[in-house]
Amino acid sequence: MHFTGLSAFPITPADAGGHVDGPALRRLVARLCAAGVDSIGVLGSTGSYPYLTREERRRALEAALDEAGGRVPVMAGIGALRTDEAVRLAQDARAAGAAAGLLAAVSYTPLTDDEVFAHVVTVAQESGLPLCLYDNPSTTHFRFGPELIGRLSRVPGIVAVKSPGQEPEAVAGHLAALRAAVPPGFSLGYSGDWLATEAMLAGAEAWYSVVAGMFPEAAVAIVRAVQRGDAAEARRLDARLEPLWALFRQSSSLRVMYACADLLGLTRAVPPRPILPLGEEARGRVAEVIRALDLR
Repeated sequence: MHFTGLSAFPITPADAGGHVDGPALRRLVARLCAAGVDSIGVLGSTGSYPYLTREERRRALEAALDEAGGRVPVMAGIGALRTDEAVRLAQDARAAGAAAGLLAAVSYTPLTDDEVFAHVVTVAQESGLPLCLYDNPSTTHFRFGPELIGRLSRVPGIVAVKSPGQEPEAVAGHLAALRAAVPPGFSLGYSGDWLATEAMLAGAEAWYSVVAGMFPEAAVAIVRAVQRGDAAEARRLDARLEPLWALFRQSSSLRVMYACADLLGLTRAVPPRPILPLGEEARGRVAEVIRALDLR
């Protein structure tokens, strides 16, 4: 798997008991393949991976891989509280045919850099699955600094990092610090949809996108504009989506994407409890933005 371009992260539709709705997930994956995304990330944070059992995570991945049918590489979230469980999830992903694993430093007790280093190295060595580091401090409360990323980037099988979005004035410096720490060919990518256009214009190789998991055409258009060197068009397309970015910032992208999926008739699934779906007022605002932006 080449960690470049647009990686789309769909929700994982499931019922109240946490049983994955395979047909609904297939419908989402089919949209992504048809739109021409560069990769698909299942069981990321948008995919609610911490709320699903190992068996349901395996079912979700198998459904996504079967629907993608080799047309688009699929990366699987393999984060878990315990190292041995993360190893088993990575082994499951490799056996199912995933192209790579996305590994966050999930923990209840705050972790040290040395603990995270040992955790990631063990998963890489015992699974044989190529890994993308998932730096998501807003949920894990652990931040991958350049020094730790540099150490891990020299471990065989650890090939990329998914960093949190950086403000436009900071992203070039953040990229420079990471590039100085990692070897050539190690992929530097970002999440944070409303910050991703500037990150890619600054030289990031990949955009790990929530919006692409539901509205892939809009995100594909931005990435292709960046790739052909048309910064003005990329910024125009990004600015057009500001009403959606505002909803993400206000209500969280996860809740907004579940509302979008319901409004579009793709699935009636709701977020896993204790996360609650958006109330009627917020859901109405989502519907208005979908109509105004002609998102489908």
